[in-house]
Amino acid sequence: MPVPLDQFAFERALLERGDSLIAGVDEAGRGPLAGPVMAAAVILPVDWIQNGLPDELIGLNDSKQLTAAARDRFFQFLTTQAAIRFGIAQCSAEIIDAINILQATHRAMNEALASLAPPPRHVLVDGRRVASLQFPQTPIVKGDALSYSIAAASILAKVTRDRLMQEFDRQYPGYGFAEHKGYGTAAHLAALAKQGPCPIHRRTFAPMKLKQAELF
Repeated sequence: MPVPLDQFAFERALLERGDSLIAGVDEAGRGPLAGPVMAAAVILPVDWIQNGLPDELIGLNDSKQLTAAARDRFFQFLTTQAAIRFGIAQCSAEIIDAINILQATHRAMNEALASLAPPPRHVLVDGRRVASLQFPQTPIVKGDALSYSIAAASILAKVTRDRLMQEFDRQYPGYGFAEHKGYGTAAHLAALAKQGPCPIHRRTFAPMKLKQAELF
């Protein structure tokens, strides 16, 4: 019988060495053709790390593995508990075009972490090491499925971004942002071909980049 995955293993190891303010950080929206990249940072209570999640968070996982309803439920709980510290930041399509998507993602992560008070002592990062991070860090590949702190951050980032894309759908009708959230689906590409890009499209991403090259 397989041993259950301990999704507080990284946090518990840090606690044992004296780091009690441990933040998980994750992003949402690196791949879409439109909209901002969003990052969230979350510090979960030490009591949860030591004794387990409250019942309201049973099933917490990588946001991509959850239904929209489950994400919304977890988001509501995570953002209304006084014991949880969190920060959310974004970089717009304009910034992404100016400094590239990787640097924009890292900037959003740093801004989300900077909004935490008091600041974290250590950060668990989903994916690869972030050279510009201002705090000691542990990068964890597929960390949103291995650390509850990162999973919580992934939910805050994704739900916040999804809701923003729904608002953009109202501002810029015809692209289907509420459905595909800016990703390059067939429907989105068809709308782009018909209407051209709108202000939240990333001009340095294909096919906008290809379109601009054709003009010149």
